[in-house]
Amino acid sequence: MPYRLTKIYTRKGDKGYTTLRGKPIAKDDLLLEAIGTIDELNSVIGFVISLQINDNLIEHCLTQIQNDLFDLGGELHLPDRITITAEKVTQLERALDGWNKLLPPLKEFLLPRGNPKSAASHVARTVCRRAERCMVRLHRQVTLNNLEMLRYLNRLSDLLFVIARMLARESNEKEMMWEHR
Repeated sequence: MPYRLTKIYTRKGDKGYTTLRGKPIAKDDLLLEAIGTIDELNSVIGFVISLQINDNLIEHCLTQIQNDLFDLGGELHLPDRITITAEKVTQLERALDGWNKLLPPLKEFLLPRGNPKSAASHVARTVCRRAERCMVRLHRQVTLNNLEMLRYLNRLSDLLFVIARMLARESNEKEMMWEHR
């Protein structure tokens, strides 16, 4: 397989444009905003993993999600190549349901905090919500071929919330509830 990145910079994007699907596109185009936000989400999830997660199932799940996010970004580049399927959404739902059963039910909103792993997972959750909003705006501008991408991001943000709660438990962190005033 040939090397994909033989040179890191090309100077072709210095005037605010890049090439996508063989055509120039402004770097502030909504499609590139969505792709960039998905990349940002992937990086934040990588940061969560770098904080030494003690639960191998959570680490494995997050690693799979990172691969899925690369696939999702690739699908935005090449919309005829469907990679985010209903099965991937179902996998997120299974993990979400399994871990959520281990947690006490919530009667109030949680403050997004906890140990560094939990707090970083909350940051990933909020970046995921932003990515979802970008994708919804993109879908309104140009119809997406695959609406499973929207379902995936919606479910992923819920899963990251549950993972944040699971990671807080690693250090017996007390969950702080929102106090309505």
